[in-house]
Amino acid sequence: MARLQFSLRLYYEITSPACDFIFNLEAAHTPQQSVVREKLTLSQDVPTQSYLDPVTRTRWLRLTGHNGPLTVDYEAVVDIEHYAVPPSQLGESWVADLPADVLPYLLPSRYCESDRLHGMAVRQFGHLPRGYTRVKAIRDWVATHVVFQSNTSTGTTSACDVLIERAGVCRDFAHLMIALCRAINVPARFVTGIDYGADPALGPTDFHAYVEAYIDDRWYLFDPSNTAIPMGFVRFATGRDASDCAFATMFGGVLPGSPIISIQAIPDDQGTLVMPHHTDLALSTCQDLVKA
Repeated sequence: MARLQFSLRLYYEITSPACDFIFNLEAAHTPQQSVVREKLTLSQDVPTQSYLDPVTRTRWLRLTGHNGPLTVDYEAVVDIEHYAVPPSQLGESWVADLPADVLPYLLPSRYCESDRLHGMAVRQFGHLPRGYTRVKAIRDWVATHVVFQSNTSTGTTSACDVLIERAGVCRDFAHLMIALCRAINVPARFVTGIDYGADPALGPTDFHAYVEAYIDDRWYLFDPSNTAIPMGFVRFATGRDASDCAFATMFGGVLPGSPIISIQAIPDDQGTLVMPHHTDLALSTCQDLVKA
């Protein structure tokens, strides 16, 4: 089990009389990710409303801020249990055997046009043996053929755009890998969290997007951007693509500042410190959406 402590600060200058916010910035409560403690602080004295998605366990926070500065501070300590297995033991599930809640992750979505990439995916990966190693081959192909580069994409950049431009940030890598997986009938989904263990040369710690692919009877972690350590991912939101998982959505006049985020591994209650590290084992933190 890994215990991680993190904090984040979001700053906004609200330029309209009021601005409505929807946030996905709180650690998800799942059987594999336990929130030991957490604290949310707002600089404005405004009421909040919280919602829990009963399937994905995503936590939605809604509030209305008033004209002027708004600071959102959130800190938490989470325990994460990892299921680890040799990749050679994992074969792909047949579509007919997939749980009903997994089926939507076979279909094209706003940023993951798997239907448009079907031919390319079949040519590139269709001949490979079915299983975890084929999904990892997709992950490795994306990591090799796309360059991590800030300010190369926008909020409308899709998987097809990334395939053409061959550059992007973590969400772009994730969208392309998800689209290629779905194109060969492997369910894949988009997950947001915290960027643990990234090279400082890439810039300050930031929100991170990664991929989960459904193989056998579990969702397994993949980081096609190759910028973080999957064992250190803290789950916030889960969905089809970034349209389901934005950490902040604003409705009104607002000027956002850059987030300030920190994360570290700390000892558990018994004094044991588990440092997240890279591994050749297949890692999972949930089975299907109902159990997640």
